[in-house]
Amino acid sequence: MQRSLMSVATSSLALAYAGCVASGDADDNAGDQVAATQQAVTAIGDPLPGTDPTEFAAARANFAAEEEIADGLGPVFNERACGNCHGIPTVGGSGNQIERRYGSVNNGVFFAYDQAPENEGGTLRQLFANGTYTFNGKTCTVPVEHEPADANIHNVGRRSLPLFGLGLVDAMPDAFFDVIVALEPASTRGTVLRKAPDFPDSRDPAQGIGVKRVQRFGIKDQQTNLVSFAGDAYLNEMGISTQSCFKGKSITAFAADNQSNNASLDASCNGGDLAPRQPDGSFTDDAVGSCAGGLDEVQEDMENFRTFMEHLAPPPQITSDPIGFAAGAIVFAAAGCANCHSAVPFVTPAHPFNGVPGNFTFFPFSDFAVHDMGSLGDGIGNTGDPVATTRQMRTAPLWGARFNTQFLHDGRAKTVRAAILAHDGQGLAARNAFAALDPVSQALLLKFVNSI
Repeated sequence: MQRSLMSVATSSLALAYAGCVASGDADDNAGDQVAATQQAVTAIGDPLPGTDPTEFAAARANFAAEEEIADGLGPVFNERACGNCHGIPTVGGSGNQIERRYGSVNNGVFFAYDQAPENEGGTLRQLFANGTYTFNGKTCTVPVEHEPADANIHNVGRRSLPLFGLGLVDAMPDAFFDVIVALEPASTRGTVLRKAPDFPDSRDPAQGIGVKRVQRFGIKDQQTNLVSFAGDAYLNEMGISTQSCFKGKSITAFAADNQSNNASLDASCNGGDLAPRQPDGSFTDDAVGSCAGGLDEVQEDMENFRTFMEHLAPPPQITSDPIGFAAGAIVFAAAGCANCHSAVPFVTPAHPFNGVPGNFTFFPFSDFAVHDMGSLGDGIGNTGDPVATTRQMRTAPLWGARFNTQFLHDGRAKTVRAAILAHDGQGLAARNAFAALDPVSQALLLKFVNSI
């Protein structure tokens, strides 16, 4: 085995973790207490320890509830409920739906169709539209979106990602992600992205308007926190626009509906859906209203979505074969997989801002950084990005891999093996190391991935 492919620090952590799982006495040392914390999760879809069951059940029901045109669905959308895309193997998991994106590259620079005079509404081509409906006696029609004729990046797929354990990830301080990446070998080292949140989480003293935070959510690390992640998905996947308040400031990042290919409907069509207009005449579907007096309030549906996601427990692990688990961890590390799918333990702060358990140790097997994935990159970026940036993808967390029905950003791989063999760019060396393993070693590695 090519043990030199794995940094000593990360390899030691991987082996220490495997040793914790193998131990049967949870009181012997701190490592065993870590393992016991993880083993407290017994079923996929369970809430984290200490979660209010009534509040969690209500948030879960809201997450699974379908929207209608009268609620503000559309004008264009990809699904009618969060739970319709996140339902495998249970609510909050992954899904078989593949959204579609496009773009254009000219002279090595990406264009996202979000600027005049060629503004088509961005790279996301929503798959459905409200079609024909009647408002105040007027017949209105919202057309289905199409790719621009001059797009040369076509029909790029992105699958629905599982949401388990994300509240724990949200609770992690920025500096932790910098430390993980610093441990990685230079040839495979990821990039930690930062930006100001679209919607800062007021429960966190470190977050604020214009204050940058580590991007950690989404296939390309588009979002910094779960409340922004919820608002972005509500708008772009279901077409429900919202307005909220952050310490007296109106948050309007998600307040404007997406029109089909950015072509506005006549105002007499109520903006493309049947949700009542706001008192100020705007077409925002759900709004808190005035933020006067320092009001700090998250729109109700977004609040429920955030609550559900942040209290979903991480996937339970399979620890029935501790010897095989430890052997698989060694092969995983030696092949270089842990260079990006980090085996470093995550430990939440003592008093997390979002109410998840403090000092909770978990292993998502990701660095939550982006890496240049070569031909495996999806080719989608922001206007002005060089092609190299469009190839960057977030390291997918491997925990709960056995519950997925498809893998990679676009779902092209149906097995973990196929996903590994499709790696390129900074993942190519690990791909080649895996391919060179003997069948027994490959089987141990795959069994390990399907156990975490």
